[in-house]
Amino acid sequence: MKKFLFADLDDTLFQTFEKCGGAEALEPAAYYKDGSVCSYTTRAQRAFLALVQDGMTVIPTTARDHDALRRVHLPFHSYAVIDYGGVVLEPGGALDRPWLDGMRAAMSAALPGLQELAAHIDDHARRTGYGGRARMIEDFGTPFFLVVKDPDRIAARLEPLERDVVLPWIADGARDYVVHRNGNNLAILPKALDKSHAVAHIGARLRAEHGDIVTFGMGDSRSDARFMAACDYALIPRGTQLAGLTVGAL
Repeated sequence: MKKFLFADLDDTLFQTFEKCGGAEALEPAAYYKDGSVCSYTTRAQRAFLALVQDGMTVIPTTARDHDALRRVHLPFHSYAVIDYGGVVLEPGGALDRPWLDGMRAAMSAALPGLQELAAHIDDHARRTGYGGRARMIEDFGTPFFLVVKDPDRIAARLEPLERDVVLPWIADGARDYVVHRNGNNLAILPKALDKSHAVAHIGARLRAEHGDIVTFGMGDSRSDARFMAACDYALIPRGTQLAGLTVGAL
């Protein structure tokens, strides 16, 4: 029976230098656009990846866009889920066009709301002097979600923005959007945009090709829990947001 691991990337298979906790023998894993190193793997992470790739197929399942995925220098050879599930890449890197066509329709319906919220966020920033701004994340000509990062990487500064602007806007009219907050990353996504939908789509294709399979899901954040729950087994890295909400809470 074939085995597949749907794995988040950032803070799951690698992380920034600051999050490596003084670990030794670090190796570059992902790069910025200018070619400088963005993230590193630890010795334990490389051992884990070697373990699972011996008899298991690893499928990246990430919020990264296509360009950012190409700047990850790890060996992946099957499907890929990017843009929080907005885009599915075939083995070999070709675009799953029917999937994107369906997502484009859903994202078109969600776009006016995202634009309205972006205006509220930027107005709040002007009134309060906050330096962060709403940024629309687009890929393959399709707007998918909003993200706000504190320019000084002080994650606590995002809390008033989430509490006073984003959550009340969503609650007013029960709008179909969700908030993903993890560290210095505040993302607002349409509910139709979900890694779990793309994982289910790929899983169905894999079962049609191989028959019975075993699936594993691995991620670090609260938002990853949905796609992990769609798999047969779940793996959670120690010291992550999701670990604190599950095994760390015991």
